[in-house]
Amino acid sequence: MTVAIQTTPLNATHREFSAKMVDFAGWDMPIHYGSQLKEHEAVRTDAGMFDVSHMVVLDIEGADAESWLRHLLANDVAKLKEPNKALYSAMLNEQGGVIDDLITYRTAWGFRMVVNAATRDKDLAWMRQQSEGRDVRLTVRDELAMIAVQGPNAIAKALTVLPADWADGVRSLKPFSALPFGDWFVARTGYTGEDGLEIMLPAEQAPAFWKSLAGAGVAPCGLGARDTLRLEAGMNLYGHDMDETVSPLVAGMGWTVAWAPEERDFIGRKALEAEKAAGVAMKQVGLVLEGRGVLREGMTVVTEAGDGVTTSGTFSPTLKCSIAIARVPVTTGDSARVDIRGQLVDVRVVKLPFVRNGKRVFE
Repeated sequence: MTVAIQTTPLNATHREFSAKMVDFAGWDMPIHYGSQLKEHEAVRTDAGMFDVSHMVVLDIEGADAESWLRHLLANDVAKLKEPNKALYSAMLNEQGGVIDDLITYRTAWGFRMVVNAATRDKDLAWMRQQSEGRDVRLTVRDELAMIAVQGPNAIAKALTVLPADWADGVRSLKPFSALPFGDWFVARTGYTGEDGLEIMLPAEQAPAFWKSLAGAGVAPCGLGARDTLRLEAGMNLYGHDMDETVSPLVAGMGWTVAWAPEERDFIGRKALEAEKAAGVAMKQVGLVLEGRGVLREGMTVVTEAGDGVTTSGTFSPTLKCSIAIARVPVTTGDSARVDIRGQLVDVRVVKLPFVRNGKRVFE
């Protein structure tokens, strides 16, 4: 049976802007609008925008919403002391593997969650299963579109087309916070290592808003630039840098696990505690190849402590060299070798991220 490819409310708009479209997790999405490199550079130096309407916006209400989320997620939503604050978390299975990584906002009505498009069906099935017998209502907000505006000038340029009376509120947003404006929800979050906004809005208003942003000098950007930007920023991509067989402790996500209070029994806690007690065997690092060649996903990383693997890799437009995220033995030092087509090539091992706010981070 052929499954129909899905489209976002901006599909026709992408074509108006001469996007090259590709199938991404069953969605017809733009990979670039002529030059992935120029789009990458626009986000690092000025402002770019991405259609992320394929991601799932989910509202969570009910008397048990908070207690349920404290059980469902490895991070603790009780840290969100007031509405409009957000946190990043993994949602784990009982074995401590990552079902998905997501953002949860506390809102005036309960909570709002944004999860990955590729994991939509399994995420919703898991959440509904875990909510049985609890006063929890899950509402998928498919009537909303979502546009990410990213870069050092992103907020300033977005403010030129957003309503003037929103300006003070948007300027006041701190990272990982958000404000509702009627049917719109403006969050200071992103996936590029740059400042910016992720804006949820009614689907029918998305094309006009996209065109207004373009008119204000915000460059349309596709999934190609989104991937090189997030990799430079050391941000995980689900299904590559972590999945249901990988724990957050080895995927560079240990900081998202809230161990306190000890009595909070989140799903996967016992497995993570056992892994921690036994000694975590692997860790996530960055690799830098300063010579010729390109690092790609799935390459063997050879270290004195044993072998590892690259989980994401690309040529870095900002650094002008090849970089990768890798999972290696926990005792790995600052050098390793990667098997590139049968040849062992020297690489530097660095702490992630590679780039933040347009600048190289590692020494």
